[in-house]
Amino acid sequence: MTDRYEGSFYGRRKGKPLSPRREALMENELPRLALDLATPAPEDLKTLFDADVDEVCLEVGFGGGEHLLHRARTNPRVGFIGVEPFVGSMAKAVNAVVGEGFRNIRLYDDDAVNVLDWLPEASLDLAYQLYPDPWPKKRHWKRRFINEQNLDRYARAIKPGHEFRFASDIDTYVDWTLRHCRDHAAFEWAAETASDWKTPWEGWPSTRYEAKAIREGRIGRYLTFRRV
Repeated sequence: MTDRYEGSFYGRRKGKPLSPRREALMENELPRLALDLATPAPEDLKTLFDADVDEVCLEVGFGGGEHLLHRARTNPRVGFIGVEPFVGSMAKAVNAVVGEGFRNIRLYDDDAVNVLDWLPEASLDLAYQLYPDPWPKKRHWKRRFINEQNLDRYARAIKPGHEFRFASDIDTYVDWTLRHCRDHAAFEWAAETASDWKTPWEGWPSTRYEAKAIREGRIGRYLTFRRV
């Protein structure tokens, strides 16, 4: 996982071959669900969705999609933009979105920096980055998505007073993110007690990755930063 792609994404995009059905979904349905970054973003992101929504939330790197889909099911008045460059994960999400008839999800299957740069200023009500690739080797830390430039991107897109949420079970990445966000003038850490960063957010669905981490003795940390 050492190849660099456009923007800040590193790693492989493809794993096992898709089934013919999922290949067809990716070819026929993803274009309908995907953001079209070749056209200017609408001033009001709520118009991106077929459903009537009151808020718009971004999830960068949704992996297996458990969190994205759960949040969309339980919050039908919220529009969700999900970004995931890994083909297998995107195909799984497209299958669920089509199968369940979601009308409050839009997708993007490339580098998240493209979406963050495309979004209008102060257009997001909430942004998540959950259990991202931690690049645990020190020589690879420069590949971590959380850095000054990408925090600038988040800060531009998130509405003042609203939140950026980050979760990880890798202590070095938790410390890294906490330091970078606390050093960034646009964000303040919202935690007041230890339970605020040890406890998942309300409505949190446990994911397969989180369950695996717990089995292996790693504990998730849940950081909330307010866009000042």
